[in-house]
Amino acid sequence: MRQIIFTALFLLSVFSIKAQKQDSIAVFFDEMKEASVKNRGLWNKDLYGPMILIDPKTRELYTNEPDTEGILKRNGNIYYGILPAHINIANTAANWAGKRWAMIMLPLSVNRYNRINLLAHESFHSIQPSLGFTLNNVENNHLDQKEGRVYLRLELEALKQAVRSTSEKELQKHLTNALTFRKYRNTLYKDSRNTENLLELNEGMAEFTGIIVSGRNNEQTRSFLLGGMEDFMKNPTFVRSFAYHTTPVYGYLLYQRDQSWNKKINAITDLTDYFIKGFNIVISADLKKEVHKLSGDYDGKTIIKEEGEREERTKKLIAEYKLKFIQQPHFEIKFEKMNVSFDPKNIMPLEDKGTVYPTIRITDLWGILTVENGALMSPNWDRISITNPVKTENKKISGDGWTLELADGYTVEKDRATGNYRLAKK
Repeated sequence: MRQIIFTALFLLSVFSIKAQKQDSIAVFFDEMKEASVKNRGLWNKDLYGPMILIDPKTRELYTNEPDTEGILKRNGNIYYGILPAHINIANTAANWAGKRWAMIMLPLSVNRYNRINLLAHESFHSIQPSLGFTLNNVENNHLDQKEGRVYLRLELEALKQAVRSTSEKELQKHLTNALTFRKYRNTLYKDSRNTENLLELNEGMAEFTGIIVSGRNNEQTRSFLLGGMEDFMKNPTFVRSFAYHTTPVYGYLLYQRDQSWNKKINAITDLTDYFIKGFNIVISADLKKEVHKLSGDYDGKTIIKEEGEREERTKKLIAEYKLKFIQQPHFEIKFEKMNVSFDPKNIMPLEDKGTVYPTIRITDLWGILTVENGALMSPNWDRISITNPVKTENKKISGDGWTLELADGYTVEKDRATGNYRLAKK
């Protein structure tokens, strides 16, 4: 009898927790819907569309509308279900069950403005194709090199001062200096102007959208931007995450002058030139001389010293990764129909050999690969290298910090000549 009562109480507790979670989910959806209505003029389009809020631990998901394949179950105005294992979980836009969704991982921030910011960011990605913006997540490996990092940091220091400015003259000065550091950085690395621009048109514009839709007032927005830039400096790498903190600052400050500026750009707009023109800035013709003169105003000596020390540490790490994934026998997996999720804040370029992802999850026709201790992605994203396997249990293969769940029809083979492993079809 006690066991029955205990079980009943336990189930009641579980259902109560689930009901509370769904109540919160409904609030989150309503907040985003209200914010979208208020800011419809931002893109002349409704940001509020199909949305998934998902628990990454249980894969339990909640949506604001039904799917078209009858997978989800309804509870009031909320729909729920379990995301299949072959779909990667991330803050992103995803095509699943007949719709294009904005996917956001739970738990959400306890701060209402931050919640809406994130939901609006991912909702932008969901409608991005309809706005004419292509989805580009190009790597900017030059931002892991000493000079690239130095002049990005100097740009951000100038942007911090621009955000803190109390006069138009002061604002104009710091914006001019920030864009001068940027223009000079782009002269140092071939095609960096293009690759930076592509990421800013993608993630930068998404974050700009989140900031405007969030509902923060001017003081709160400036504080948020400053805090974001401070936190960004702590990231191990800048190559895929810088755009979250550059375009939103320029964009927000320009929005104070022209609330339609974002509707005047397209997928081929050069944002650097657009901001220079939008702020009526004149850039010095002698960029090298100018940046050397300006760097002292933004603690340039300290930045250069710190980046020199980082460069020495990075050289040692690169040597270790080369040994692990290239020189020693390793397991190379070619992609067939790949889908991937990863943390953009901690990746590391490995010269011209590709990029090391400390954590990454890949789904493909051959199965699911989960990495928690590093993997080397090829430069053209057609294969990934991990350490050799050490354990096999039926279809589950594992090695140093990784597991591979093989699909039917695939097996793992060892090349006796090289000691490398590879996938093969049965």
